[in-house]
Amino acid sequence: MKGPRQYIYLLIIGGGIILLDQTTKIWIDTHMRLYETQPILSGFLDLHYIRNPGAAFGFLSNNQSDWRIPFFVGISVFAIGIILFLFHKLESSEVLMPMALSLVLGGALGNLIDRIRLGEVIDFILVHYKSFRWPAFNVADMAISAGVFLLIIRMFFLEPDKKENPPG
Repeated sequence: MKGPRQYIYLLIIGGGIILLDQTTKIWIDTHMRLYETQPILSGFLDLHYIRNPGAAFGFLSNNQSDWRIPFFVGISVFAIGIILFLFHKLESSEVLMPMALSLVLGGALGNLIDRIRLGEVIDFILVHYKSFRWPAFNVADMAISAGVFLLIIRMFFLEPDKKENPPG
């Protein structure tokens, strides 16, 4: 049985990620030109406005077929369904899992809003050093990454003991 705390995580964390993600994307879209770059930390971090029609790190971004948007929307809806199912199955004692799932859900919904509204995702954070350039990303991507990291920590390092206590 889930406690109200877990649903508060979902509302506050997930909702907060969506709000922050969409606010930053709207700001970028209204204050920068496409492909414009503004240095934040010289030689390391820039605001760089791009639109990504593909998935993470530009996967399938060069594909212009008619199925690209329905495919990505469908995958997002499927993933959101799995996240909500997992959330519903959580024990009330869980603390890390509801936080992690809330981060992933908020990020997934943030990028889904872009796909439905624009047909692509606004990315604007560019990390680089000398010739190394990480693909541009956004707040939703950071939330998904942080949530997945917490899920990995929880599953591999904090897995609760599944053994039942012997009677007595």
